[in-house]
Amino acid sequence: MKFTAIAFIAGLASTTAFTVPTAPKASTSLNAQVGMGVNGFGRIGRLVTRIIMDDDEAHMATINAGSATADYMAYQFKYDTIHGKYGGTVETDGDFLVINGQKVPTTRCRDPAEAGWGKAGAEYVCESTGVFLTKEKAQSIIDGGAKKVIYSAPAKDDSQVIVMGVNQEEYDGSENFISCASCTTNGLAPMVKCINDAFGIDEALMTTVHAMTSTQAVVDSSSKKDWRGGRAASGNIIPSSTGAAKAVTKVIPSLQGKLTGMAFRVPTIDVSVVDLTCRLSKPTTYDEICAAVKASAAGDMKGILGYCDEPLVSTDFESDIRSSIFDAGAGIMLNDRFVKLVAWYDNEWGYSGRVVDLMKHCAMVDSKVKA
Repeated sequence: MKFTAIAFIAGLASTTAFTVPTAPKASTSLNAQVGMGVNGFGRIGRLVTRIIMDDDEAHMATINAGSATADYMAYQFKYDTIHGKYGGTVETDGDFLVINGQKVPTTRCRDPAEAGWGKAGAEYVCESTGVFLTKEKAQSIIDGGAKKVIYSAPAKDDSQVIVMGVNQEEYDGSENFISCASCTTNGLAPMVKCINDAFGIDEALMTTVHAMTSTQAVVDSSSKKDWRGGRAASGNIIPSSTGAAKAVTKVIPSLQGKLTGMAFRVPTIDVSVVDLTCRLSKPTTYDEICAAVKASAAGDMKGILGYCDEPLVSTDFESDIRSSIFDAGAGIMLNDRFVKLVAWYDNEWGYSGRVVDLMKHCAMVDSKVKA
């Protein structure tokens, strides 16, 4: 049974561990499937493809994989250490992946302009190579026939930044290049928006305790830019910088100059957690904060913001499709305006779900503009 990434279990109040949630449809007002493509078949590209394939409102039109052959792509798609074996069927037919009986063409073009996006029907393309993150560079994807490019990473220029559940109403169809920000920005921004809307935030510091990623070294290596970052990810807790907190201020401008943060990279494979320590504008209680988050998680931010009142740990949130899951039992309060709040996020699966949601949201807005 297919599910829509932005939706989640009806009447959600708390969470338990799960692998792939089944969920009711989100109301997206899409009259037809959205033709989607993926440029880059790494961690995020593969998970985005899995989510597209299980979404009735999306159509996987084509994948540009760089150098990977179709048979190796099938292997990578089928087996995943964290998210498990793909539940459907995966085969190959020449340069086609055959997923659940659907033939998906694959290409190996260094220049994405040559990937044939338009010919394949891929109007909305997820750029997940990490290379084409400016309007100038991503224009090659448009030149290949795509309509819009959605970066699965922070932009390296002034491309529009959209975080689903936070500022998606700012997309009006006029932009061709849209960034889904980072996994940590998506893990932080929904909780920040909820707290800021309800109580106001005067100032805040964020720390993300972040799982290892492929950009790190397995054993001690070298990094002239970041000496600590060159140390073994598998055996160290590594302090690091992150632009995620400052990126939140791009989607919540009222917090500019009030929020910044840092990261600790830790030797786990997936799932990260943010610690938001903030001074509030209005005095309140921790119970009132929990109530506000719980109401948002079951209301206007359902499927994006979650609420957990069970004593869970990181592996319990593997393959959780939500952006940010508030941990009611982990936060503490010093006084009525100074509080530490904690939220979990699957930095792979949850973020990939938001990328697909953003592609669909752009298609929905574009269809209204065109009409």
